[in-house]
Amino acid sequence: MARIAIGGMQHETNTFAPSKADYPAFEAGGGWPGVQYGEPLFDAVGGANIPAAGAIQALRSSGHTLVGTAWAAASPSAQVTDAAFEKIVGGLLANLEAAGRVDAVYLDLHGAMVTESHDDGEGEILRRVRALVGPRVPIVASLDLHANVTRAMLEIADGMVAYRTYPHVDMAQTGARAARLLERMLKTGQRPHCASRGFDFLTGLPSQCSFIEPCRGIYAELSELELRHDLALSFTPGFPMADFDECGMQVFGYGEQRAAEAAVARLHEMVCAAEKDFALELLAPDAAVQRARARGAPGAPVVLADTQDNPGAGGNGDTTGMLAALVRQNAEGAVLGLLIDGESALRAHDAGTGATLPFTLGGKSRVPGDAPFAGEFTVERLGDGRFTCSGPMFKGFRMTLGLMALLRSRAAPGVRVVLASRKCQAADQAMFRHLGVEPRNERVLVLKSSVHFRADFEPIAREVLVAKAPGPALADPSEFPWTRLRKGLRMRPLGPAWEG
Repeated sequence: MARIAIGGMQHETNTFAPSKADYPAFEAGGGWPGVQYGEPLFDAVGGANIPAAGAIQALRSSGHTLVGTAWAAASPSAQVTDAAFEKIVGGLLANLEAAGRVDAVYLDLHGAMVTESHDDGEGEILRRVRALVGPRVPIVASLDLHANVTRAMLEIADGMVAYRTYPHVDMAQTGARAARLLERMLKTGQRPHCASRGFDFLTGLPSQCSFIEPCRGIYAELSELELRHDLALSFTPGFPMADFDECGMQVFGYGEQRAAEAAVARLHEMVCAAEKDFALELLAPDAAVQRARARGAPGAPVVLADTQDNPGAGGNGDTTGMLAALVRQNAEGAVLGLLIDGESALRAHDAGTGATLPFTLGGKSRVPGDAPFAGEFTVERLGDGRFTCSGPMFKGFRMTLGLMALLRSRAAPGVRVVLASRKCQAADQAMFRHLGVEPRNERVLVLKSSVHFRADFEPIAREVLVAKAPGPALADPSEFPWTRLRKGLRMRPLGPAWEG
């Protein structure tokens, strides 16, 4: 049996977002386990739908000895600060060096991390780990579906395996698949051939959902090709919010050379042919609310994705465009969440349940086109923000979202708002039930999320609509003020090319 080092650092970087990820952001974890060093990381990730947890379970079941190095994750945001990156990666490397001889390394990475000093954060982590363990020790990583896979990552890692679902319900499964790839290398003593191809266009996050076409068909074909040819294949639609020259989509695979090259070429052809299908209808706030009011009913709510303020894509969860539209139209049976506003949550707790008082909600990020929302609200319920998620994606995640509160608008009594103090996207019904809201019983649900909410909310929804209110996580990548993309890359499907 082998001695395998385990580590990881997860961050999805929107270089256009309003705030950076400092070390306290990794201590908080953003709904994921906070930063851990050494052996404590095993208990921290255990039981959750996290790649590291899946890899650890698979490797332990095979009898391998595992050595903990470091684990860290933070909510998506702008760049990771150099201080945070160096402290976390420094701890990982120090524990790896202290472990002495290891036979292999497994890393739980995201694939779209940008730091203040490194455009390719994962490439830098891999480079440092490779320098420490040498050229013969296999390094395998699991990646997020939204990874911007770079040349350095492909060259340095011996193998990489990405999620196949968005919402990411297969995170632990992906870690297990990475573990199996690593075990194959240990058994054969060989590094498999790597085939890869990139693309000439970017796609917005909402159209990357694997529940709908074209990604549903692409991933079905990927799985069939992988099984038929005994390969490890991945398709990463990318994270189209990182302003550097290797931002974009990638297909890659590992195995026998001819089979890997042929399978990657087939997937590349399929994705290119589907470019037009990556376009998705986006509704203005008032149009989205009007349609939801007309179609939603208790037992079958219409779900509106406030996609451009998605905390899972760098938003701070505090814009108020959708709230303003709900109040303007006096929507009935409408709940919006999670609005991240710790000051207002504290004010609600100080006032107590039943109190009615003026609030100035959100708007702290000063996103262009957005502003704080002022009005009178009644405090209906209070919570401490501590609960365990139960939905398909976040099942087992132990949330610590700080003080939470449920407010009801006096101007539009059918509109309620779920406040939280710590940033996390609304992707699990437990976030609402914590404050006594049963999502199925509402007419309209407005969720600050792009796609992850679909895993838990789509089964109860009459319809899902994507709304385009002001926020930093733009659904149309061509609207970002790019400065560093590679020349000729189309900034949206069938859209204009970046000319520099």
